[in-house]
Amino acid sequence: MKSNVTGKISEFIARTYYRLLGYKIVAKNYITGRGTHAGELDFIASKGKTLVFVEVKKRTTKDKAAYAISKTQQSRIRFAAESFIAQHQKYRDFDVRIDAVLIVFPFYLKRIKNAF
Repeated sequence: MKSNVTGKISEFIARTYYRLLGYKIVAKNYITGRGTHAGELDFIASKGKTLVFVEVKKRTTKDKAAYAISKTQQSRIRFAAESFIAQHQKYRDFDVRIDAVLIVFPFYLKRIKNAF
C-alpha cells in the first residue's frame, strides 16, 4: 500500500480513537501559513473546555514512530496551533495540549498526551 494511503488510513484510525474517547473532531488537515513557516495539523479535537492538536505518525516500527517528530516540525505545529486559536476566538479560553498518536501496522496505536 502506498505511503500516502496508509497515512490517511492512520489519521482516520486516530480520529476514530479520539471520537471513542468522547472527543469532537473540530478540524482535520488544518494548514496555516506559506513557505518555510507553514504549519499543518493532522486534526484538532475538543472535549469539554480542552482543545487538542494531534499529530499522527505512522511508521514501520515503534522506535521509528517514537522519534518521528523533529524539533522543526514541533515548532511548526505550535505555530499552527497558535494560528488556529487566533482565527477561532471561541477556543481562546480553552485548555490546550498537543498530543501525538503513533501507529504501526498491522495494529499498534499509542497516544502520547502532551507530547511536546
